[in-house]
Amino acid sequence: MNLSTRITNITGGGSDGWDVFYKARRMIAAGTQVAELTIGEHDIRTAPDILKNMHQAALGGHTGYAAVPGTLSLRKTVADRIAARTGVPTTADNILITPGGQAALFAAHIAACDPGDTALYIDPYYATYPGTIRGAGAMPRAIVTDPAQNFVPNMDVLAKAAPAAKSLLINTPNNPTGFIYNQHILEQISGICRTHNLWLISDEVYDTQIWDGTHISPRQLPDMANRTLVIGSMSKSHAMTGSRIGWICGPAAAISHLANLATHTTYGVPGYIQDAAEYALQQGAALEAEIAAPFNRRRQITMDALKAQNMVKAIPAQGAMYVMLDIRATGLSGINFANTLLDTEHIAVMPGESFGQAAAGHVRVAMTIDDDRYASALQKLITFAQTNAA
Repeated sequence: MNLSTRITNITGGGSDGWDVFYKARRMIAAGTQVAELTIGEHDIRTAPDILKNMHQAALGGHTGYAAVPGTLSLRKTVADRIAARTGVPTTADNILITPGGQAALFAAHIAACDPGDTALYIDPYYATYPGTIRGAGAMPRAIVTDPAQNFVPNMDVLAKAAPAAKSLLINTPNNPTGFIYNQHILEQISGICRTHNLWLISDEVYDTQIWDGTHISPRQLPDMANRTLVIGSMSKSHAMTGSRIGWICGPAAAISHLANLATHTTYGVPGYIQDAAEYALQQGAALEAEIAAPFNRRRQITMDALKAQNMVKAIPAQGAMYVMLDIRATGLSGINFANTLLDTEHIAVMPGESFGQAAAGHVRVAMTIDDDRYASALQKLITFAQTNAA
């Protein structure tokens, strides 16, 4: 029996970008100690009081079918948080609760694109983006950026691609680069979306991890609330990666149709997890800052370690839990660098090529192990680069 082209073509017939990560996990399973700097997984676990609340909610009976769009209480809490952060009036009718940000990305593209439509995204990109678009039946088209411009899209290139597209996916703060789109950049992007009638899908899951600059949601720009679908998640802001809970914020009519989609796909998110997410959000900015703080410290550790040499350079990391390192001076590709570093030093990083064409010759480092181990691993990476230059 033949499987559908949609399912067999999710990765475009090539790698899904996670090869080094899988290799590192195999080494760990075989007993090798690896400094794992690959995925955005906190080195702390979900806070005990959040887990206690989740446990109590389950024991209290919230284990049956929950409201498919999300509990009204959680949707109101998310809406209030967004309204407070952006100044845009937001109600529960603008919110759909999803099983994590990834499910939200998929649903947003289902909402924005018909089968065969072109969906734009920025290269470099989070590794799942093109596969998510293909899975939704759309045709992914990358807007390739320039590392010399901090991977900010060229607006002329974007404007030329826009007439043939139905949607544009952006991510700020950005994974993998850590760059934050400022208001001028977002105004240009928004102008292109308005001119060419594009849906803007804005992945904002790192909005609590801001080190330099200000996070602006494009939804708050003129005439953008009616054409923007914002992706949010508890994973990064509250160290709840395994709980799989996120949301889409968008126009009420779009959210109503997305709730219909959820009825026929996920059928909602467990109620006790929603209750725990609501509790976590109610703890406010102080908890979010506490969870974000280690990554800001490690960003500074990175900058300090790179000062004394020129072989490895950092793309300015303004936000998120990663740094993108330019290793082109070594003469190695990101893939060769990452694989050899893993084989010889047992340090796992993601090749820039996992995130697209623009990031070739770079590696992404997730700042996700304790400070001392992180500093040691980073110094070994620098020494490796200096001694293995082609």
